[in-house]
Amino acid sequence: MVIREIACKSILTKSGIPAVDYAVNPYVGCEHGCVYCYAVFMKRFTGHREEWGQFVDVRVNAPQVLARQLRRARPGSVTLGTVTDAYQPLERQYELTRSCLQALQPYDDFPTTVLTKSALVLRDVDVLRQMPEVEVAFTITTCDERVRERLEPRASPIQERLEALSRLHEAGIRTWVFFGPALPVLSDSIAEVDRLFAVCARAGVARILVDSINLTGASWKRLSLILQEHYPHLVEEYRQILRDPTKHIHALTHAVTCAANKHRIAYDLAYQ
Repeated sequence: MVIREIACKSILTKSGIPAVDYAVNPYVGCEHGCVYCYAVFMKRFTGHREEWGQFVDVRVNAPQVLARQLRRARPGSVTLGTVTDAYQPLERQYELTRSCLQALQPYDDFPTTVLTKSALVLRDVDVLRQMPEVEVAFTITTCDERVRERLEPRASPIQERLEALSRLHEAGIRTWVFFGPALPVLSDSIAEVDRLFAVCARAGVARILVDSINLTGASWKRLSLILQEHYPHLVEEYRQILRDPTKHIHALTHAVTCAANKHRIAYDLAYQ
């Protein structure tokens, strides 16, 4: 892992994500190394030659820059961790995300969402509870720990994420789950989607955002290598979905609708 400490000029950046006004990413790159990660496109702008998941730039002045920008910025929603995980392992050492949350804490006109795959977020419950409007979302792509280990090698185990969701809910902090990408065959069947919605319901999750898989660009190249190694029988099926995702989309929507009705969890579809 190549780790560099850098200074940034701006950290509160306008977001292209619907319903998200600003993004805050205290790190460039991500230790989690999820093989399907769409953020690999960032390498086009950063100049890194290392493989995605093998480098992290630490924006050591991010909290100070954020505090300065917030004083002048137009109010709007903020999401921490749109192209990185704000609670990746290095956060334990640098505490940049914690300090960014503390910078946001005095403002009630910057509703904040933290999106993560790490149970480390529990460290900052004391800060989160003092924020006027905040929610924590966990990405969960599968309930199968073996699949998780292969596709999300350095992220928190699924059970740790579910336990973190329960503890956040008990602490009075709003939570939701990002089920994305839904992995064809591996996590998008009726049985697997039902399993996911069931465990989320038990963890007190009230809403799930569902997204289909993007099988284009560098993310497909990385994912196809893992499929060839561990699931060679699925490679051709994934290629068919790459050519025409219609059948996969319809099946996923049906499975989600059934599970949401059964477990009484609200859901949104990011792919429509």
